[in-house]
Amino acid sequence: MSVEDFEAAAAAGAGAAGMAAETLAAKRYPVAPGVRLNVRSGPGTNYRIVRVLPYGARVPINCQKPGEWVRGPYGTSNIWDNIGNGEFVSDAYVYTGSDGYVAVRCN
Repeated sequence: MSVEDFEAAAAAGAGAAGMAAETLAAKRYPVAPGVRLNVRSGPGTNYRIVRVLPYGARVPINCQKPGEWVRGPYGTSNIWDNIGNGEFVSDAYVYTGSDGYVAVRCN
């Protein structure tokens, strides 16, 4: 195998790895327009606010769990989306295209 063949094979492998990483990346969902969304430590408004998402944010949904019912731009829902370690947002503010679960249930 020549040096050129080796470099071409290595580049092809790196490209495939990059594509695999993109495939494994979590899908991100848009937060309702014009909303700075509170991120809470649990699935309800009684949990502390850990941060606030900026306008135009898109969030990954790692898992979902039932919690407090919330009315928002996308209806009324008791589904809360886990967007990070100890971070939850009401699904009523996230456009998933569904009124039900779109991810596995959190433990």
